[in-house]
Amino acid sequence: METNAGVPDSELDASYKVALELAHSAGQVIKEAFQRKDKGLSTKSTSADLVTVTDRKVEDMAFTLLREKFPHHSFIGEETAAAGVRSELTDNPTWMIDPIDGTTNFVHGFPFVCISIALCVKKQVEIGIIHNPILNETYTARRGQGAYLNGERIQTGSQDDLSKSLVLTEFGAHREEAFLSFKFKNMRSVINKAHGIRCTGSAALALCQLAKGGADAYFEFGIHCWDIAAGDLIAREAGAFTMDTQGGPVDLMSRRIIGAATEKLARELSSTIDHTELERD
Repeated sequence: METNAGVPDSELDASYKVALELAHSAGQVIKEAFQRKDKGLSTKSTSADLVTVTDRKVEDMAFTLLREKFPHHSFIGEETAAAGVRSELTDNPTWMIDPIDGTTNFVHGFPFVCISIALCVKKQVEIGIIHNPILNETYTARRGQGAYLNGERIQTGSQDDLSKSLVLTEFGAHREEAFLSFKFKNMRSVINKAHGIRCTGSAALALCQLAKGGADAYFEFGIHCWDIAAGDLIAREAGAFTMDTQGGPVDLMSRRIIGAATEKLARELSSTIDHTELERD
């Protein structure tokens, strides 16, 4: 039997099982390295764009396993993209992996750290798994089957009023003055209306907070497909409404997203902030 995505159910079942096992085995590597003072730190595009030997080790570990199990699948990863490999999302089953979302948190010992794993088929996310080994939290979702935290079903809140909302966003690694000014302006616009703004340092875990009702809305410009692919599915399966910042469906490669407990709140947030086009993944 095939799903609407055109992939046999048995293959998606196997993919989910392998991904869940991978998340926990990679999580153990992350957790052990989290305890060490020397994390093998270097930088990428800016002094705030950090990478560690563990990021690379986990991504290599993940892709080696997945290529062995699913040789006909395609792969997009944060560290391979940083090394110059072009990110290309086609109709072919494609894994999107962020080996450590929250690398700066990881470096400083702040416990919002996770591995994010998504499987897309025909450009639609079918499987999303986000595992935080430091807090022992595993968020999972399959399209049409709900969202779960450590095996227990989760549901987003029902807030539809920005003035009563807690909103998540991020600064990101970019340090260009114009882009920072754009982000600060948006934060100022939101904080003048909302209960508060929080930055957790992880787009994936921000979407998980939205999914379980720990926040009412989330928006960000400058993220990448591997940051949000799994989290977007988890949030939607928990009942959240996600969209492009200016409306329409989320485009994973556009590097911008709004998610909220309700569509009304998402659209109010969209009308409150400024928007910008970014170079696509």
